[in-house]
Parts: sequence; C-alpha cells; structure tokens
Amino acid sequence: MQLISTSRPTRIRSWTSARALESMAGLVGCIGDPNFASGALAQINRFMPIAWWSVFQLHHDTPPCMPLTASFEFPDGTLDSWQAYRKSLYLRDQTFLEAREKASGSQQVIVHWNAREIPRAHRERIYSKHALRERLSLVCENEGAWLAVNLYRREEQPQFSDNEIDAVDSACALILSSVQRHLALSAAASPAATALGVLTPRERQVCERMLKGWTHEGISADLQLSPATVKTYRDRAFEKLGIHHRNELFALMNGFLA
Repeated sequence: MQLISTSRPTRIRSWTSARALESMAGLVGCIGDPNFASGALAQINRFMPIAWWSVFQLHHDTPPCMPLTASFEFPDGTLDSWQAYRKSLYLRDQTFLEAREKASGSQQVIVHWNAREIPRAHRERIYSKHALRERLSLVCENEGAWLAVNLYRREEQPQFSDNEIDAVDSACALILSSVQRHLALSAAASPAATALGVLTPRERQVCERMLKGWTHEGISADLQLSPATVKTYRDRAFEKLGIHHRNELFALMNGFLA
C-alpha cells in the first residue's frame, strides 16, 4: 500500500500533454450528463487506461453507498463487486482507514493498493474473481463523510507506473471536484432530494428504500437496523413530510401533493 498526500507541489509537467488536457476538459464537460459515469471514464481513458471506476461515499456509522460506477472495454463486474462489498466486506475493510484519517478539510489523499496486499476474503471475492490487479483511490472529506474515487486496473493491463501515479496526483483535485459537482447537481435535480431534504440521513435512507419498493424487513437487513427501528424512522419521516401512508410518499415524489 502506498499513501500519497496531494498537499505536495503539483507536478503539472507529468500530465500536460495535449491528450491529457483534452481528457480532463472532456471529464469536466460530462458534469451533469445522465451518463456521467461512463462518459467520464471514457475521457480518463484518453490518456490513461482504467478498466473500472467506482465512487464510494464512506460514512462514520452507516454503511457506504456507491452513487457512480462504470467499466471501459472490459466486462463490467462493478455491481457484483459492490454487492459483495456492501453485504459484509466493508465492515472489515481497512484499505481506506489511513486515507480517511488524513483526508480532512481541503486535504486530499491518494492510496495505491496492489491486489496481493488486499486481505484474503476481500481479494478473493472481488479482485481475484474479476481479474483486478490494483486500485488507486482518490479520497477527500465530503459533507462530514468521505468521498473515494476508485480507479481499477485488470491483470491484462500494465501496472500503474510512477509517472501515471504522478499524473493522477496532479489531476486529483480536478477529478474529485468534478465528481462532487456532478453528484451535487444530480441531487439538486432530484425531486426526492428536494422533498426529503428536511429528513435526517437515516430517515431519508428508509424513505428512499421504500420508494424502491423495499419491505421493512429488506430495509432492516440492508441498513442493519431492527424492523422496529426502521418503523420508527419511517414514522418520524412521515410526520415531517405531513403524510401517513406509503402511497402518499410515492405521490409526494411524483409531485401530486403540495
């Protein structure tokens, strides 16, 4: 594992080729596009081969979420990997620990992991299963939690070189800010985000899953809460929203209620 603090002077010369600059300009141009994840990854691949990328939101006391993911010219195993990670692996994952401790305020951190360094269960269920050889993660603090942009290479691809890691280091702030801006725009454009903005994070998580048709038992298992606690968050949310039933929640999100 290699931890890189991006507070050091930016080495712009490592990525100022015309192709790299066009790539970063293209990434910025994808902000707000519904296909941002795949489009932005394609732009990054204009100057550096990346098989997959994923964006994690890491929290203090709640499970992580993955708002963005895509693959480029390789089979897409990102969802399968996320399901394995989200089910249990995240509870024992130490690969972000040091980065989370160092990423605070405007500080951004890059952490580099080779697959062989990943603990066995995690490695076998994600890296070995999908022929991933290594990961670069760009980490920053984000609204009281952490945002991690993960760049993966497969075994068929070359190992990240020092020059490529320097290039990611130089572009780190731009990549992270582009992802943050896109997520903010997506949330602002979402009717659910506007209506549910009065809720606490837990109340919002419960309502979002109800809108997807999840049962109380499914929400309980996903959020690792008791069914009684899920109902408590539901009742509090409904009281704040001025509704009483699930169908009213659906109607509210569809703009049928004032």
